[in-house]
Amino acid sequence: MLLVAVAAVRLSSRSGLPSLLIYLGIGIALGQDGIGNVAFDNAELTQVIGYAALVVILAEGGLGTKWKEIKPALPSAVVMSTLGVAVSVGITAAGAHYLVGLDWRQALIIGAVVSSTDAAAVFSVLRKVPLPARLTGVLEAESGFNDAPVVILVVAFSTAGPVDHWYVLVGEIALELAIGAAIGLAVGWLGSLGLRSVALPASGLYPIAVMAIAVTAYAAGAMAHGSGFLAVYLAAMIMGNSKLPHWPATRGFADGLGWIAQIGMFVLLGLLVTPHELLDDIWPAVIVGLVLTMVARPASVLISLLPFGTSMREQVLLSWAGLRGAVPIVLATIPMVGGVEGSDQIFNIVFVLVVVYTLVQGPTLPWVARRLNLGDGAETADLGIESAPLERLRGHLLSVAIPEKSRMHGVEVAELRLPPGAAVTLVVRDGTSFVPLPTTVLRRGDELLVVATDPVRDAAERRLRAVGQGGKLADWLGTGGEPAPRPATGKASRQVTGKPPAPTAGTAAKPVTGMPQDPVTAKARTTEQKPL
Repeated sequence: MLLVAVAAVRLSSRSGLPSLLIYLGIGIALGQDGIGNVAFDNAELTQVIGYAALVVILAEGGLGTKWKEIKPALPSAVVMSTLGVAVSVGITAAGAHYLVGLDWRQALIIGAVVSSTDAAAVFSVLRKVPLPARLTGVLEAESGFNDAPVVILVVAFSTAGPVDHWYVLVGEIALELAIGAAIGLAVGWLGSLGLRSVALPASGLYPIAVMAIAVTAYAAGAMAHGSGFLAVYLAAMIMGNSKLPHWPATRGFADGLGWIAQIGMFVLLGLLVTPHELLDDIWPAVIVGLVLTMVARPASVLISLLPFGTSMREQVLLSWAGLRGAVPIVLATIPMVGGVEGSDQIFNIVFVLVVVYTLVQGPTLPWVARRLNLGDGAETADLGIESAPLERLRGHLLSVAIPEKSRMHGVEVAELRLPPGAAVTLVVRDGTSFVPLPTTVLRRGDELLVVATDPVRDAAERRLRAVGQGGKLADWLGTGGEPAPRPATGKASRQVTGKPPAPTAGTAAKPVTGMPQDPVTAKARTTEQKPL
């Protein structure tokens, strides 16, 4: 099954079809009307597994969310995840009631279920569509935040008896969000502090510890009657921006778990559906989807972003990028488990709506972004930096990978201007390692080993990232990072920094013996050191 799913990812990337549709297709093919002829109708088990998969997906998404991108978008995302959800639920429910003929309870359930943008779908598309950072931040934060209020609304509407007054629902949502946010921030901060302070005996334990901390945040939030989904997302986001040891390995591990969670969840949802029962609900799903896509989503974006001065082009893109995926289908199992009248029809409408409009919106999102001139394909790629603590030596080893679009390409080692206490000790290029000289020119694809003492570790990483984004003139051009002080010349500087003076014209730089030297600059060691 996993091999088929992996092959499906390849097919998805080549054909442009969203991978979730292929996974759903696999589940349907294995189901009662397919070649597998597997009869599966356990909505309660599907809901439990769906929640577990969503926790993993939110954790993976939170780990990959950059605070510098999400910070400016945070107010917009919070409003879209609360007020925007309310607007979307109301308009969609009205359309389902008046145009499709559903009663108000069923219409409100459908409106709430489909008002949540799907974290897995959004994160997957954002990996492929180079949108501006401000829009990426809004979409990531919204998809991470809006699951919490939507779950509360769906549970409230699916509970037997009269629905609480709107102000009671607002109070419950606010309280659960506050509890979940507090627990998520606390667990994420404590987990980051522990992982940075204690060296685990094996590097492979760091990814496991990070995911365990994220799951703990969900459990603590749920036990405290808060939003566990918000807690896990915030805890993962805190850890993802805390420069944890062995970070690339952790990201790779989380990404793999995220794919497994998506595959399992979509296949199971495909098994749960019975295709021949969908025929009567195709047109109701199309009508509700039109109301959601063309009216409810644009209205919620417009009203939510009024105070923020967002341009019309950006509002159009945010409206079209409100992707739905497995989350609405999982939430549609809540009324099934609760025994709500007409819950099977609700599930079928939601399933068809997600499939049809994901097929329409997902592949066309890059085209819409280009038409609106909001594609940002030339954006500079960030460096991949992995940190390993050296407890006894009170230092850190930073492994730096220079990506294809990094502006560190063409920069000399001396022009990095790392703070005193940090130095590039090794360069790996095309499978060959060598000790760099001050005049060594860095290239795309190089891997650097940087040694930094504890006091300057963060400053060294900030400087490396600044050069990666802005080149050697990063500080002068206002690009991020803190400028390193220029060392004084002469004997005093050698005593402070421990570095030998730069070679003057006609003087050969003495390489460190015992290691192969830079093949590019070995012939040019007699040239004059370039000024910074």
